Amino acid sequence: MSEDGGNEVESVLRSTRVITPEGTRAASVAVAGGRITAVLPYDTEVPAGARLEDFGDDVLLPGLVDTHVHVNDPGRTEWEGFWTATRAAAAGGITTLVDMPLNSLPPTTTVDHLRAKREVAAAKAHIDVGFWGGALPDNVKDLRPLHDAGVFGFKAFLSPSGVDEFPELDKEQLDRSMAEIAGFGGLLIVHAEDPHHLAAAPQLGGPKYADFLASRPRGAEGTAITTLLAQARRRDARVHVLHLSSSDALPLIAQAKRDGVRVTVETCPHYLTLTAEEVPDGASEFKCCPPIREAANQDLLWQALADGTIDCVVTDHSPSTADLKTGDFATAWGGISGLQLSLSAVWTEARKRGHDLQDVVRWMSTRTAHLVGLDDRKGAIAVGRDADFAVLAPDETFTVDPAALQHRNRVTAYAGRTLYGVVRSTWLRGERIVADGRFTDPKGQLLTRPS
Repeated sequence: MSEDGGNEVESVLRSTRVITPEGTRAASVAVAGGRITAVLPYDTEVPAGARLEDFGDDVLLPGLVDTHVHVNDPGRTEWEGFWTATRAAAAGGITTLVDMPLNSLPPTTTVDHLRAKREVAAAKAHIDVGFWGGALPDNVKDLRPLHDAGVFGFKAFLSPSGVDEFPELDKEQLDRSMAEIAGFGGLLIVHAEDPHHLAAAPQLGGPKYADFLASRPRGAEGTAITTLLAQARRRDARVHVLHLSSSDALPLIAQAKRDGVRVTVETCPHYLTLTAEEVPDGASEFKCCPPIREAANQDLLWQALADGTIDCVVTDHSPSTADLKTGDFATAWGGISGLQLSLSAVWTEARKRGHDLQDVVRWMSTRTAHLVGLDDRKGAIAVGRDADFAVLAPDETFTVDPAALQHRNRVTAYAGRTLYGVVRSTWLRGERIVADGRFTDPKGQLLTRPS
């Protein structure tokens, strides 16, 4: 086996099904110094002294990269913390996450706040962790220093965020922040719902999911995305649409991409696997903003993933304590916990729709790594990348038991569902960090944006 940088091969991971950029094939993957040094034929002789890990017919795939996670630590650690969130991620085959700037106290909106977040995360991260910064009405002066300190980009809301310490931007404030971020080549990621559409929608409250759905109309997404795309076109800015739920916006996005607007788009497992028609009244574990919509809408999201209009799939893991998930959709916290189950949930629906694991890896690892500029390290089983892997039994099923989740608050919209894809083990830089529910001590690193 070949060696890389003089490092002797330390281990070889072998499977009859290894997902590589060139396709799925039987292969042996050599690892040294935490990196992949070679991807070789399956029956290549293992070097003397190297450890062989043979996974048989289980699939070896690159560890997932989840670029939309609310960890809430410090400040709201009773909702979620780095210890529990990164364990849940590892249990689900995720080896890298990028933490959102809000729901922690303080929010990641200044360099000092970023430093506080990193200090808390350093000793608790079971997987690699990066950070987004936040764009607020009054922190334009802080954006460049945050960029220089290594955040991967900046999140903004166009409608109320749900927490007072992270206010939304109006059109003029959005333009000011976008101009500043574009000036240093940064990335602006946006929660795109128009506040005027939301204010005009019926706000009935109560336990009926149909009433909640009516309060977050598709037009709110479409109008906000229209505004965002127009400003991105004018500023030649790089923008990313967060958690797209409305298929009505897809033609706008597709046309903008054809026109050369630098826009990327994500959606989430819950929009791809759950439907409004099946949400029981009062079941606010299904509440998120924008909302889970109808089955016909879901079909169009899948089509957009297939044709590339939607680039990637991320969890938007946004937990809270159980008491905040009240039976009134108007007052319940809006967020779905999905870290541990995202791979299995997406794979379960993808296989029904004729997609393969190569597609899932592209959506949940390769393109997310590219989004945040980590594609020289993450997102593929290829020479030079970090030796981050998930081992998946794709044809085995399990029934979701909330008690088996690693999230701090074990509230899940997937309870009782039977999913395909059992994650046997997860590996970070060539070391097994979880297998059969047993975890090592935290081995994650804190990541910064590549310069």
